[in-house]
Amino acid sequence: MLSMVLAAAAAVPPSLRDAPQFLPLFTPRVHREAYRAYVSPLPIADLLRQLDRDPAVLRPPGSWQPAPAGPFDAFGDSGTYDRFRIARLYGATRALVARGPRGTAGTVSEMWTLVSPYPDPDLSRLEPGTLVIVLDIARQ
Repeated sequence: MLSMVLAAAAAVPPSLRDAPQFLPLFTPRVHREAYRAYVSPLPIADLLRQLDRDPAVLRPPGSWQPAPAGPFDAFGDSGTYDRFRIARLYGATRALVARGPRGTAGTVSEMWTLVSPYPDPDLSRLEPGTLVIVLDIARQ
């Protein structure tokens, strides 16, 4: 059973590329090794359509639904990002944020957060694709 959960957790859509430079910005220092970050050139709606075909995506009510959010709601308060810079960067723009679990047989192994548009690592401009932050539950 555990090997099935780990196999499901290892698969990511082909449009995602590793982006570890975002981990110090948007994840807590404690248990940072439990997080992975990816970016995709796809808008959030297209990436969610890709994930719809993924059998590891679990669909409890309310999950994977993109909703507008301010940057503090999108990124939380556990990272080291400069809150004033990100507030200025987003200005009146609201990010679309979707959250949801992945796993197998109803067992959650990962929690995903998708944010679009997302800031570049220097917090100097917004990128049009999607940032994905994944928490590996087993490693936390």
